[in-house]
Amino acid sequence: MRSVDRATTEKYGIPSILLMENAANAAARVICEKLGGSVADKSILILCGRGNNGGDGAALGRILWSQGADVEVCLFGQVENTAGDARTNFESLRKIADAENFEVEQTDLAFEEISSLEEWLDYDSLNFQGDDPDVIVDALFGTGLTRPLEGVFEQAAAFISAYCSRCDESETLVVSLDVPSGVIADCGDCTGSVARSDVTVTFTAPKLANVLPPAANAGGELVVAKIGSPCDLVKAASSEIYLSTAEDVSEWLSRSEYASNSYKNKRGHALLIAGSANYSGAAVLCGNAAIRSGVGLATIATPQSALTSIAARVVPEVMVRGIAETERGAASAAAFEDVVEFWSNVDCVAIGSGLSSSDDETKEFVKKVVAGRRTPVVIDADGLNSLSPFDISGSAELPLILTPHDGEFARLLGAEHGEPAKDRVGAAREFASLHNVFLVLKGERPIIAEPGGKVAISPTGNSGLGKAGNGDTLCGVIAGFVSQAVQLKIDMFETLVAAVYFAGLAGDIAEQKYGKRAMTASDVREAFADAFELLA
Repeated sequence: MRSVDRATTEKYGIPSILLMENAANAAARVICEKLGGSVADKSILILCGRGNNGGDGAALGRILWSQGADVEVCLFGQVENTAGDARTNFESLRKIADAENFEVEQTDLAFEEISSLEEWLDYDSLNFQGDDPDVIVDALFGTGLTRPLEGVFEQAAAFISAYCSRCDESETLVVSLDVPSGVIADCGDCTGSVARSDVTVTFTAPKLANVLPPAANAGGELVVAKIGSPCDLVKAASSEIYLSTAEDVSEWLSRSEYASNSYKNKRGHALLIAGSANYSGAAVLCGNAAIRSGVGLATIATPQSALTSIAARVVPEVMVRGIAETERGAASAAAFEDVVEFWSNVDCVAIGSGLSSSDDETKEFVKKVVAGRRTPVVIDADGLNSLSPFDISGSAELPLILTPHDGEFARLLGAEHGEPAKDRVGAAREFASLHNVFLVLKGERPIIAEPGGKVAISPTGNSGLGKAGNGDTLCGVIAGFVSQAVQLKIDMFETLVAAVYFAGLAGDIAEQKYGKRAMTASDVREAFADAFELLA
């Protein structure tokens, strides 16, 4: 973002102080909207650091005061110790606040400089024991912070968090500028005290801390505000990390829309190798999700002992085929020959949901399917466990798509105790590049990585999806989308981004209808139609 801001000034001649003014105006518009359309007669406290984030806060204070609010700006430091555009705004604000020719009808504008923890504690005790401010703005630290908050800043962060509506019953609106103070902008970690907020207004594009938990959980609602940097600079930035959006999915759906001559063989055929004697439900959920994804045909290949149970519960549009099994009712190595018989008529194979990986024969079967693949293969659940630690390479012609949760991913990496990766984005990118595979790393914010180094973070979904069956549902959606992409020749990375976003959106719709406590994987599947309608 620093390079984008710099290029905005150097290449397009837009002064950096104008970018700061635009940022302040954008934040003012958000605050005005949250307060019902006007800040007139509202009390607003803005806590500023000495850097550009504080400069944004100073400009914001001047703008809100001019719109009729009673504004108090506290600079943690001295104006003389600030620099550049931030200093220009602090000096301007101080001159206005010190002027003696305010007309009677004007509202108050106060400016304070806090130089120590003792001064802050005295200021706090003198000013905030009565009425709470209507708005508190966190402009202490922006994207430049690289260490935990200490001293007076740690206390200020705690003060801000105490007013956050998600932390208390306070009616004060808490707004952070760019990122909540205390988080490290380039990662999702919280290394110490963080100023929690109800709304975060970030500028030009999201930062990793805005979208990756646990840091993202501190910021509340995220608003991305444009401040004047040309789009071509953002697109040309060196970062290859993307936040997927509804527009991405809408574009995919447009490219895969049902033409007047569409019929089942033109919409793709997904083969789901799933289920076992003890885990037939997973195959049912996977198959039902696949056929609802828009795919033309879906077939479940399952051990013979599970066939009757699955056929009785799966929707009638899904075909069910039996394959060879072990004594314990799991797929055997001999089942590979059964799969080969009908592989020529499918566009994607998904393997793993409810498969069981306790038998060595089943593991051998999974390895044979992957090694002898004739289409893209999606590997989930026990399919992943059968291949851990992972040492297989994918290919451009026949992609491998792995869909682990954190524990499964750790086992793929060879971690003995299944410890999740701390840098999920970096670990996903490195794994996908090393093995030439596509990786969908499930979790609170799913991460999609492709062999060339691009990574997308999906913002949809909620903790209600962390229940049995939702992984199988996602596997079915991915298999269905990939099958359509093969038939319609749509990019694989774009397809996976669309599938994950779509499945998460369906989960959000189910959460709205039933609540996180009651919602099930079947409820998520039933929300597919609503999700498609929203994205159309």
